[in-house]
Amino acid sequence: MLSVLVRAFRVADLRKKMLFTLAVMVLFRFGQVLPAPGVNVVAVRECLSGTRGGLVDLLQLFSGGAMLKLSVFALGIMPYITASIVVQLLTVMIPRLEALRKEGQQGQAKITQYTRYLTVALAVLNATTVVSLARAGRIFPNCTRPLLHDQGPLAVVVIVATMVAGTSVVMWLGELITERGIGNGMSILIFTQVIAVFPSYVSNIFAVSPLAVAVMLVAGVFLVAAVVFMEQAQRRIPVQYAKRVVGRRMYGGTSTYLPLKVNQAGIVPVIFTSSLLFLPQLATQLMGGTGPVAEWLARYLVSGDHPVYITAYLLLIAVFTYFYVSITFNPEEVAENMKQYSGFVPGIRPGRPTADYLRYVLSRLTAPGAAYLGTLSLIPIIAFVILRDPSTQQNFPFGGTTILIMVGVGLDTVKQIEAQVEQRTYKGFLRGSSTRI
Repeated sequence: MLSVLVRAFRVADLRKKMLFTLAVMVLFRFGQVLPAPGVNVVAVRECLSGTRGGLVDLLQLFSGGAMLKLSVFALGIMPYITASIVVQLLTVMIPRLEALRKEGQQGQAKITQYTRYLTVALAVLNATTVVSLARAGRIFPNCTRPLLHDQGPLAVVVIVATMVAGTSVVMWLGELITERGIGNGMSILIFTQVIAVFPSYVSNIFAVSPLAVAVMLVAGVFLVAAVVFMEQAQRRIPVQYAKRVVGRRMYGGTSTYLPLKVNQAGIVPVIFTSSLLFLPQLATQLMGGTGPVAEWLARYLVSGDHPVYITAYLLLIAVFTYFYVSITFNPEEVAENMKQYSGFVPGIRPGRPTADYLRYVLSRLTAPGAAYLGTLSLIPIIAFVILRDPSTQQNFPFGGTTILIMVGVGLDTVKQIEAQVEQRTYKGFLRGSSTRI
């Protein structure tokens, strides 16, 4: 991987793209530490330093610490990620969106526009909720200092408008990276959020036990290697294309394969599950932690080591994994495309039998994929049980969400860099050959 980066940095075009991506990442982090107007920075810093666990650590992870600081980019990339997932789900259920998806680039541009509108709407909802919690003093349960200098309606509107505008800028920055930089812009930004809080996670574990940090880092190396292996694992279904004559030319007659990844759903089921289990903790905070409902939620769905919480966590991951794979991979469509170009799986008839075979293989692959995601997500809970420190459950450095984002985005970005390096190498080789001829 290091050699690929060195080779890419020697190419002027790729070097500009890589430096542009790094510059946008730095600008993104600057917006995450820049406080919004009207925020009491001193009070936020004191409350943040004295509060750990639960809702605070979840917000710390999913916003790179920006939401707790009530910064300009407090909402980060999550509204756009949520909007993209919702639009993707609606594309399957709404025929109009399905037709737009099949129209090619023009239809995809309209779907992207709808995603932007939904992102702004979700940003308004999220910003209003965060500012309301800050106004009521419920973001940090053990801190009573006022987080806003002015709690009047006008000041609240200004902060909400600033956060919504920040979300729009973040969305624009992600699209800039995709267009002019290296890798998928939104993935790069969420990768930046996770990396930003990683050192603080390690320092928190070090405060509990220095020996635990050493053991954790050694285990982390093997864990990263295992995640890389699982992320690269795939089932290759052989596909044979028959020969066909068009005019005076003959096409086809080639053999290839259809790759089906073991973790076909990626990190989306973990994000879905974390978001859903985030709601009981948010409800407990809004109810002030008192009352029978709040006590029941705090006992069974907030405490991460309770069997009910663990069972719900694993079941939701399994359900979301199967659901997301079913809406992102359409066996009927793949089988129809293969049939259209005279392709077939050896031993399987084209059309409906091919679709049934692909669905069968995909269901067999999804089961170990769901088990892999569930096991990976249980690592922070195991660390919590071993270390017996409440802060390790949500801020464990090698948690499921953290490690999946780091490894997944890193692998995807390196693959894109390597592909562009190879592409320019072939171009140079062809130019050299034409010159000699």
